[in-house]
Amino acid sequence: MNPDVSGGPPLRIAILGAGWVSRTVWRPLLDAHPAFEVAAVVDTDPLAARATAPEGRDVPVVSRVADLAGLDLDAAVVALPNHLHVPAACELLARGVPVFVEKPVCRTLAEARTLAARALDGATVHAWSAARHRGDVRALAGLLPSLGEVRALDLNWTRAAGVPQRDGWFTDRRTAGGGSLLDLGWHLLDVGLDLLGWPQVTRALGTVSGDWMGRADAAADWSGRAAGDGATGAPPEPVEDTARGFLLTETGVAVSLESRWASHHALDSTTLTVEGTEGVAVLRCTFGFSPHRAGGSSLTLLRRGEETAVPLPDEPVGVEYERQVAELARRLTRARADGPRTDAGSLAEITALASCVDRLYDAAGRRALPVPGPSRKTVRPQLRSH
Repeated sequence: MNPDVSGGPPLRIAILGAGWVSRTVWRPLLDAHPAFEVAAVVDTDPLAARATAPEGRDVPVVSRVADLAGLDLDAAVVALPNHLHVPAACELLARGVPVFVEKPVCRTLAEARTLAARALDGATVHAWSAARHRGDVRALAGLLPSLGEVRALDLNWTRAAGVPQRDGWFTDRRTAGGGSLLDLGWHLLDVGLDLLGWPQVTRALGTVSGDWMGRADAAADWSGRAAGDGATGAPPEPVEDTARGFLLTETGVAVSLESRWASHHALDSTTLTVEGTEGVAVLRCTFGFSPHRAGGSSLTLLRRGEETAVPLPDEPVGVEYERQVAELARRLTRARADGPRTDAGSLAEITALASCVDRLYDAAGRRALPVPGPSRKTVRPQLRSH
């Protein structure tokens, strides 16, 4: 048994969902960190759940959140389909179990408010994009004071071919809540608003399109997501593969955003551009794990026609997720030592992000998510992860 970084017993944590992100990211990193002990896995697919559970230990594998009731847990990671994030998190919070919720934490502002209302002292919601912990993003943040007054922020994440499975929950708006805006745009907005110090957004314009959804050559070939998870049994309601938006903050900063699951580009890329009165900083990199990426990252500073390359650390793909897990360990360990507290910061950020997404979808003319009624034929949703 690994000791906690504080010298106490390890933090016993449950993983909800046995899909790609749990198998590839959460379980290996939690297993490797000395502060954590994976104490349970929840998934309706017993084979997937057992494959996600740590080897060499008798870890409970259950099919429902309710089955965790008898276990001693310090926290849980919610890595389920989007429509199950808030119900599962609320059920755990009601039992006094803190949660880390995978992005997008919620589908709508209404869900964000429900989540915030259920958070208790000592049982709260932790959530932030791992991209905040990238060395290149930190280097960009370090340049901001030298840029003067920030006037504009441009956020772009473009995939060459990265549309998730088309016959499952990920591309049905009733379960996913949205397409590339929620999937990629949540990361971009999380990083971008964090760079700006989380100002309020006062206006929004947006447009969405789905021109790539029917093209076989646009499908993701690397995530390993299973098909059919969380299907409702009714014809799917399509999501967008491309979203473009414009936000104006209370501080007068213009924020433009573009998220694309597929495009005519050869490689995936992420570009963050910050323009200030004293210079422009441009970070070119690739968020996430896609293998279709250019090598390394570049950060440049432009002043009066002179462009300077800013040195960046050479980091392996995915190291930001190790830092995310380490940050979660610090927060949970501090809460254990200092006593119950509510992480108001995370809850405020979740609400701000959900508000931006709602505003952009509203501006694009997308109608509100339907609320299933008694006449709608549904199938019990599957507890499978991203």
